[in-house]
Amino acid sequence: MHMHDWNTYRQQLFAGVGELGKLSPDTVRGYVTLGGAGAKSGHLDAKTRELIALAVAITLRCDGCITVHSEAAHKLGATKEEITEALGVAVSLNAGAAIVYSTRALDAFAAAQEG
Repeated sequence: MHMHDWNTYRQQLFAGVGELGKLSPDTVRGYVTLGGAGAKSGHLDAKTRELIALAVAITLRCDGCITVHSEAAHKLGATKEEITEALGVAVSLNAGAAIVYSTRALDAFAAAQEG
């Protein structure tokens, strides 16, 4: 059993984006343009781009991105092990960001003490 019905959610998400596209076509068109821009350089293969997208998706905590890019990675032949490694990089970066922002919080606290 899965924690979430990702397949149904993905279908609902596409329907919702379709509705948004009817109301604001330039917004969705711009998003699609951004999504395809990186692929045009040809320096990374599609599977690598999807693994990066998954890592970014968990960093942003975007369920929509997770479901779309998980399916795309699967279709491009990504293995569970490759996805796990990409997610491990994201976990590390999230921890690193917390360390960096911890120093900022301590700095803000020190400034407050100087007051």
